[in-house]
Amino acid sequence: MKDDIEIFNVFGDGFDRFAFPGKQYRVTAGRGGEAILIIGSEKTAIIDCGMAYCGGDVVKNIKDKLAEEGRNTLDFAFLTHSHYDHMGALPYIRRAFPEVIVYGSTHCQEILQRPNAKVLMKKLGTAARDLYRPDSKEEIPVDDLAVDIALKDGDMVSLGDETIQAIEAKGHTDCSMAYALEPDGILFTSESTGIVEAGLAINTPILKSFADAMTSLEKCRGYGAKYICLPHFGLIPQDFNEEYWMQFQQGCEDRIQMVREMKKEGLDADQMLERYR
Repeated sequence: MKDDIEIFNVFGDGFDRFAFPGKQYRVTAGRGGEAILIIGSEKTAIIDCGMAYCGGDVVKNIKDKLAEEGRNTLDFAFLTHSHYDHMGALPYIRRAFPEVIVYGSTHCQEILQRPNAKVLMKKLGTAARDLYRPDSKEEIPVDDLAVDIALKDGDMVSLGDETIQAIEAKGHTDCSMAYALEPDGILFTSESTGIVEAGLAINTPILKSFADAMTSLEKCRGYGAKYICLPHFGLIPQDFNEEYWMQFQQGCEDRIQMVREMKKEGLDADQMLERYR
């Protein structure tokens, strides 16, 4: 767990990366993506839900927090993208809250309709279970992995006095979405605009397109968030917001320049990939 401490304590002991400004709560239960519960004046929602191996624990955390707030239903689930570590627990969410409406991008919806995608989700989910809970033999469910309503860039969903706005944020994947919560001004980013690593390094996990990632940067930066919540991390200090965007942009530009230089050297694809890693 030493590595976790080094990564998550990059802003010092006095900073709480889950001290949200309103009724937003961390309900994460294990490794993988974070799961953030939002209690609106009328509706409730979750941003991502983590991996399947800890799905039952995520549900318990959600129910416990809902009870504390005098609620008993989860109305919406918003997926940032289709990777198993961010939405593998969705079948558990659906079983516990049959009324939940799942939102994601159109491409995310299409991916989860593919049988081969669910085969891969099951394989990766099982591997995660074996790694993090080696004594467990619980079957990894995938049948309920689906997006009910596809969102477009700029679409909004009401929670009552609050709204969640979808921001298409490609780059990490073609199905990535960021979500902005108003009126609190919280931007829940996708991995297309980076993650924090140990030593306050900004990782640029761009798997599909740097051009798309730069477009996503422009949109997310332009939103002017009061608070930025990063995947696999949580909030960053408000006075670090602009510095974060600058470092992410520089990291992308450095990676792009690296690829250009490798092409000039005449490296083949395998050689370029090996050096890029």
